[in-house]
Amino acid sequence: MQKLKGARGGQTSIEMGECNSADYIGINEGASPRAHHGKKVSVLPLVFLIFYEVSGGPFGVEDSVKAAGPLLALAGFLIFPFIWSVPEALITAEMGTMFPENGGYVVWVSSALGPFWGFQQGWMKWLSGVIDNALYPVLFLDYLKSGIPALAGGLPRVIAVLALTIALTYMNYRGLTIVGWVAVLLGVFSILPFVVMGFISIPKLRPERWLVMDIHNVDWNLYLNTLFWNLNYWDSISTLAGEVENPKKTLPQALFYALILVVLGYFFPLLTGTGAVPLHRDLWADGYFSEIAKMLGGVWLTWWIQGAAAMSNMGMFVAEMSSDSFQLLGMAERGMLPEFFARRSRHGTPLVGILFSASGVLLLSWLSFQEIVAAENFLYCFGMLLEFVAFVRHRIISPDTPRPYKIPGGTVGAILLCIPPTILICVVLALSSLKVMIVSLVAVMLGFILHPCLKHCEKKRWLRFSISSDLPDIHTTTREDETFI
Repeated sequence: MQKLKGARGGQTSIEMGECNSADYIGINEGASPRAHHGKKVSVLPLVFLIFYEVSGGPFGVEDSVKAAGPLLALAGFLIFPFIWSVPEALITAEMGTMFPENGGYVVWVSSALGPFWGFQQGWMKWLSGVIDNALYPVLFLDYLKSGIPALAGGLPRVIAVLALTIALTYMNYRGLTIVGWVAVLLGVFSILPFVVMGFISIPKLRPERWLVMDIHNVDWNLYLNTLFWNLNYWDSISTLAGEVENPKKTLPQALFYALILVVLGYFFPLLTGTGAVPLHRDLWADGYFSEIAKMLGGVWLTWWIQGAAAMSNMGMFVAEMSSDSFQLLGMAERGMLPEFFARRSRHGTPLVGILFSASGVLLLSWLSFQEIVAAENFLYCFGMLLEFVAFVRHRIISPDTPRPYKIPGGTVGAILLCIPPTILICVVLALSSLKVMIVSLVAVMLGFILHPCLKHCEKKRWLRFSISSDLPDIHTTTREDETFI
């Protein structure tokens, strides 16, 4: 990635993936010792946790070819990361190393804009994450129902969704290091069949097929939503920063490697699929890679890719649940949620957060795929807008706070970095249906009601709230903002 210029306060130039030795210091406060809870996550598992937070493999990118043809699909997965993924990953690297604690983006927003908006960020992001996670048990069974027709519906499907959710939730309960190494194994299993398919396809590649484009026959709504859906959620890993081994160094490194892995994991399967078989755009829908595998390698490769797709959904589920549950723990450590959310199991995992997240998944698993995606995207966009505002505001109100990784360009550069993804967010929101908009706005308003209700419970001492003594004060420059609520 790009070389970073010297920052104010005497910081030196650093590459993404490197850091200086700055301590974690809160706004106007000295360094604080952090409590340790079991084994920390190292670089390789963190790379694959990010991979599953964002991608999980090329499953779901087929609609980009259906919507716009091979050339625009290939160009989209090369260009779109620079508009969205790179800015989001860079902001996550800077803010995540500035605040290396559980809670991630909730802490960033709370420090910049005050506790009220920090809570709203946490509510919207947790809800969008749980909505997103409700997809994966359903999609897992969808890949298996061709071989096991009983899973297509009825009581067997309900039991299967429940059993799968419980099993994957238990995996999260057993520890983040276990989840991380499971993500590595699942990631290798999910990527390997596409490597094999790529080698098999070489004699059949026709480069002219990559250049096919019909600009008058493009479904821009489907095209943009497919790109957005497959290249977001880079910030989710920030909620696990407190569980990462040396996060000031490990987090930027993992984001950099994961960015390369995600982009290549999309681009080369698309290159293989569009170049090795004749183009039939109408056939390019979810699951079409398994048909391409059958054409190129036979039934054995089809089964491998279908199995990889099913395993990928498991990987995305455990990664997302880890992020959601540790976010709740981080919010409780900051006094935004009742103290019981901060309690850990004997494995160091946030037991209450895991149970809450799993309950949300089960309650939402009855929704259709389209409804889930639309609602998740809408809430996610709102949360990202708050993150961009917090990122720029921190450049203004705390320019001298140590940032082990810092994006160059000062405040002006920070604003310019946020402009392209903000425009994209506005487009995604504008394309939302009226139904999705109303439902999502109701969910946002619930957050506005929930925050004062929790404050009332704290005042009446119906629930116990506390701020962890291991954490620095992040609100000394935003006290005046609390009056905004």
